[in-house]
Amino acid sequence: MTAVQTVLQAAYSGARPAADPEVEAAFELLLEQLESGAVRAAESDADGRWHANIWVKEGILVGFRIGRVVEFPASGPLRFFDKHNLPPRALRLEDGVRVVPGGTAVRRGAHVAPNVIIMPPAYINVGASIGAGSMIDSHALVGSCAQIGARVHLSAAAQIGGVLEPPGARPVIIEDDVLVGGNCGVYEGTLVRRRAVLGAGVVLTASTPVYDVVNEQILRAAPGSGLEIPAGAVVVPGTRSLRGAFASTHGLALATPIIVKYRDADTDARTALESALR
Repeated sequence: MTAVQTVLQAAYSGARPAADPEVEAAFELLLEQLESGAVRAAESDADGRWHANIWVKEGILVGFRIGRVVEFPASGPLRFFDKHNLPPRALRLEDGVRVVPGGTAVRRGAHVAPNVIIMPPAYINVGASIGAGSMIDSHALVGSCAQIGARVHLSAAAQIGGVLEPPGARPVIIEDDVLVGGNCGVYEGTLVRRRAVLGAGVVLTASTPVYDVVNEQILRAAPGSGLEIPAGAVVVPGTRSLRGAFASTHGLALATPIIVKYRDADTDARTALESALR
């Protein structure tokens, strides 16, 4: 257990006052470690099982607790008011991240690896991690503590939800080489395994059943865990009919994600999605 971890856990539990210079210093070090990738809000073990780093999320919550709302400088009539210890991150040219002008913000405590491209406007929150070579497209959101792998494409208006509380809850995980289509929403600790494809408009939550027509099964979130989309799955929006006379009379149906195929080893993500939709 590091000194940073010890101090922040004590502050979170109330064993030491949050309004303490040592706590503030520990929180600053945590932000630096998150930004460098030395620590992460969630990690996977050798078997590919993901777990939240509880102390990291507790430390971020301590930061919110001790933060004071201040005014941040802006041009023209715009004004911004936020916690003094969680300002936008000041990326540098040597970070190797391409940030296209137009209103993007990366909050302090977010890791953005080299060769990431961020189109405007996009927002990446504290504790999030973006892997090398990924694309964060216009109007995309990466929520607090969400983990985005390498070579991921978050298309325009994709929303990757944040999971900060409770600290033990797994955040949203998007593994390597995943394509997330436009206007997708991935929330509540959902895990999307590597090389999966989410077609435009797919919404995944802990209460969303996913119908796998390839393997003829229904995927649901396990108790106490989020939904899991298998590696290489191609998921598109679908519908399922509601039961009952009233629903039948009015032709009612619910939106339902459907796995229509799985990617082959040499099949590009976009090709797989296009052929699946033909």
